Amino acid sequence: MEKIAYKGWPNCYRLANGLIELVVTTDVGPRVIRFGFVGGANMFKEYDAMLGLSGGDEWRIYGGHRLWHAPEGNPRTYYPDNGPVEMEEHPGFVRLIQPTERTTGIQKEIDIHLAPDRAHVKLVHRLRNHNLWPVELAPWALSVTAPGGKVIIPLPPRKTHPEALLPANSLTLWAYTDMADPRWTWGTKYIMLQQDPAASAPQKIGVMVPDGWIACANYGNLFVKKIAYVAGAPYPDFGSTVETFTNADMLEVETLGPLVKLEPGAAVEHVEDWFLFAGVPVPQNDADVDREVLPRVREAR
Repeated sequence: MEKIAYKGWPNCYRLANGLIELVVTTDVGPRVIRFGFVGGANMFKEYDAMLGLSGGDEWRIYGGHRLWHAPEGNPRTYYPDNGPVEMEEHPGFVRLIQPTERTTGIQKEIDIHLAPDRAHVKLVHRLRNHNLWPVELAPWALSVTAPGGKVIIPLPPRKTHPEALLPANSLTLWAYTDMADPRWTWGTKYIMLQQDPAASAPQKIGVMVPDGWIACANYGNLFVKKIAYVAGAPYPDFGSTVETFTNADMLEVETLGPLVKLEPGAAVEHVEDWFLFAGVPVPQNDADVDREVLPRVREAR
């Protein structure tokens, strides 16, 4: 770990293991603004006009990876993370701590564990309730990835009728979701969403994914997120454990934890494991995913 200046922010930290690197901000955040192979492309989107900014009451997307609490609502969810965060060094990980949000009473923390010799990062996202009353929420981890990528979401194993009489999972649509949009690929085993800088209308879905993973292919690399699926737990947005959103600027790779009634003084955690693989082409169909993506997902542990 080394302290660096990064694109206008003087107090950033670079975490690297010789294979992959992350840059975290402490002038604003908590944020992971860069993630990629050492010297390679940033898998995350950076909003050039916002780099180096801090202060003010306007929420800024900045780019990179952030922590929110679901379900989404404005202004509650859009509390600006424009101020400095504390960073603590612990054996094997660093912890980013945001001051308690004045309007919600919720405090955000992210622990970052970088594997010493693999392209693997474990992130523990934590929401702490500093109110005098319980709050219902769910941890929500959002990675804003760079333009040109494609998200891959697995569906549960397919079965025949009448072998399978009950539903296998849920698919959540937003009012602006257009299933006829050509950026979508509705496969038998996978759903994919392609980011297109020429497409102006946003798209979003949520999916219950018992397999506990979502991936994004870009720059010849594959970014895999893994989470634990809690069977029978209530999840936000009609049971969504993963979500993806795109517009003309970027593509989001999102995971969610179960909804909880968070008591005063209590905290809830949501763990993501990140993996990065090189030499993976962007898949076009289910067969491509089976051949190029699924072996990497199974390797990611």
